[in-house]
Amino acid sequence: MELCHWWRHIVVFLLNAWIPSCFAQTTPPARTSPTPTPQTAEGPEILKFRLSGFPRKHNEGRIEVFYKGEWGTICDDDFSLANAHVLCRQLGFVSATGWTHSAKYGKGTGKIWLDNVQCSGSERSVSVCKSRGWGNSDCTHDEDAGVICKDERLPGYVDSNVIEVQVDENKVEEVRLRPVFTLATKRMPVTEGVVEVRNKEGWAQICDNGWTPKNSRVVCGMMGFPHEKKVNKNFYKHLRKRSAEPKAKVKVTVARQEPKTKAITKTSSKPKPGKSAAATRLYAERQKNHFLVHSVTCLGTEVHLAACPLEFNYGNETESCPGGMPAVVSCVPGPLYTQSTAMRKKLKASTIRLKGGAKFGEGRVEVLKGSEWGTICDDRWNLLSASVVCRELGFGSAKEALTGARMGQGLGPIHMNEVQCTGHERSFWNCRYKNITAEDCKHTEDASVRCNVPYMGYEKTVRILGGRSRYEGRVEVLQTEPNGTLRWGLICGEGWGTEEAMVVCRQLGLGYANHGLQETWYWDSSNVTEMVMSGVKCTGDEMSLSHCQHHRTVSCQKAAARFSAGVICSETASDLVLNAPLVQQTTYIEDRPLHMLYCAAEEDCLSKTAAKANWPYGHRRLLRFSSQIHNIGRADFRPKAGRHSWVWHACHGHYHSMDIFTHYDLMTANGTKVAEGHKASFCLEDSDCEEGVSKRYECANFGEQGITVGCWDLYRHDIDCQWIDITDVKPGNYILQVVINPNYEVAESDFTNNAMKCNCKYDGHRIWLHNCHIGDAFSEEAEKKFEKYPGQLNNQIS
Repeated sequence: MELCHWWRHIVVFLLNAWIPSCFAQTTPPARTSPTPTPQTAEGPEILKFRLSGFPRKHNEGRIEVFYKGEWGTICDDDFSLANAHVLCRQLGFVSATGWTHSAKYGKGTGKIWLDNVQCSGSERSVSVCKSRGWGNSDCTHDEDAGVICKDERLPGYVDSNVIEVQVDENKVEEVRLRPVFTLATKRMPVTEGVVEVRNKEGWAQICDNGWTPKNSRVVCGMMGFPHEKKVNKNFYKHLRKRSAEPKAKVKVTVARQEPKTKAITKTSSKPKPGKSAAATRLYAERQKNHFLVHSVTCLGTEVHLAACPLEFNYGNETESCPGGMPAVVSCVPGPLYTQSTAMRKKLKASTIRLKGGAKFGEGRVEVLKGSEWGTICDDRWNLLSASVVCRELGFGSAKEALTGARMGQGLGPIHMNEVQCTGHERSFWNCRYKNITAEDCKHTEDASVRCNVPYMGYEKTVRILGGRSRYEGRVEVLQTEPNGTLRWGLICGEGWGTEEAMVVCRQLGLGYANHGLQETWYWDSSNVTEMVMSGVKCTGDEMSLSHCQHHRTVSCQKAAARFSAGVICSETASDLVLNAPLVQQTTYIEDRPLHMLYCAAEEDCLSKTAAKANWPYGHRRLLRFSSQIHNIGRADFRPKAGRHSWVWHACHGHYHSMDIFTHYDLMTANGTKVAEGHKASFCLEDSDCEEGVSKRYECANFGEQGITVGCWDLYRHDIDCQWIDITDVKPGNYILQVVINPNYEVAESDFTNNAMKCNCKYDGHRIWLHNCHIGDAFSEEAEKKFEKYPGQLNNQIS
């Protein structure tokens, strides 16, 4: 018995010693990159990947690897589609569709990191594939390999924010502003507070000795603000002085490992009357005495504080900020994040804008030159230039400077090339650039940006549940009851559509709205709640669903959960635009006999007075033109309705996949319609495509309908319903307007370019069109002149 008792003590001792060590060894360290990292003798090496070269699209290019602090290429020896599959997945795409050899996208520079790579295709990282080893190659850059990835993102993939400077990520991972005042924590965005940096041990402060406005500018840029402002240091010094000898003993517990954990303050007695909570809190901050950084020297153009020269505290220094205090920064919010009407008007009059992005602060960069908007070429496009754009628009510094039309292709002119900014410019036009020539760039090289934007916390007030993935589900909103309590609840599906879904998807950071659903009976309903909101009506531009109109009290005829609102979001979307010059070139008048218009009448393509005509005698006067509709987005345009619900029209012998695809209107200068037409989608198909793009949709034999990215659907002037019936229109000056996808049946990345307008003069016998343009292609001033004087003095076209 004594022997057994003795052995029991030994086992307990060994277990107590062994179990904690196991947990200490097996707990994985926190990482900032999702990329698998090969082990080296010095420790884990973080790999990054990118596509480079030209000419190319955003999902293809020369493959480059960031290893040991340097970008390099991969040789094409033994390269295969299996290698491309692995690399495309590491770039965030679902798979590869091809690969290239012999430096098709141009020769790279620097190291050739890998050679004779042989993957099976299932590896999670190219680093585990067979090769000659890192840096061991007998190739030249004439043999640089490239990949062509399928233009479909992995679910939940977030584009990496590659900062093009060498950063020691083990020292500074994140930066935040923590407000000193209790009330300020409830206001969004947080514009003033103590600067805190996070490293592997937790959150810490920066000593304000030697702190400069340039440092503040960098911090504000990271927080999504365009400018910094002077902090009232006397106020903070006064608080510090008042809190220097507190009556109450303050005990502070700091949770180092949890980034969101606040300091827990316990007091043995209440603070002295008159002593502010802010003073007490600032004293508590000072008592922590945990200053990770005691010197920062920024130039003011950096996009991250980690890119500035930093001096860190090491060892057990007791006085790491002599005579100083935690650095405090105050920022100026941009027009979108302030209540100032004057600032919003100033932004509206800007000569720069972002188009095609799913979120605020991202998109294709367009500039106004003369009276016409145009894009900029991505040659030499970098974070310095992108940051000037972001700050001018009221956002912070740039997170990403994107090339290769990553936010879709623009239209019209390309105004600038090889833009080079210093980062200090107040206007993008103050940067150096070259004027464009026809040979320099194409719209496949349009530059775009992702800016740092202020954190607003909007994603906390809405969620989607019940769907098959995180990109779809019933919409639930968080509402505050009159008694102050919070609850989750459903939204009535009546009137819910694409515009409302756009707001929800943007609010949750899930990209574009693919569908806005009025019925959600086919999703899991095990945890549904009651309806708390109805009558929601959005324009599609709101930051939050709470900014949209809705009923004060719930009023829903179908209040069951199956009729609640739902959304399906997508990281990419289509974008349709009309070829405006072609409309102007192909317009003419035809007097068509009634006996040739029976099918058109059946499809409601004639004006109402046609029903009173003496059929089959007489004729109708038709304004005819061709429509060439391009998809310049990042996803195919597909009809909302499935094939099972398409409508067969025997008269014309085809299926209609959409009720209304385009509206054709002839209007007076004040917007009054004098004639109108509509076009059900005769059949959406790829009539032709850009070089290197294959057709995917064809109407013949009940084929799939749609318009592929990089392709267009052509409706010639000589087919039925490709007209406006102007039989009853009197001579005069008018505006011809064509609107694609007018009812927002199918989601797009940009609806502002769906309308096209032309000046129109009709003398009763002949018709002239001029100034045909996409709705948002002109400046606001030029658009006003266009609408004020739609006609011309004579029949001569200038």
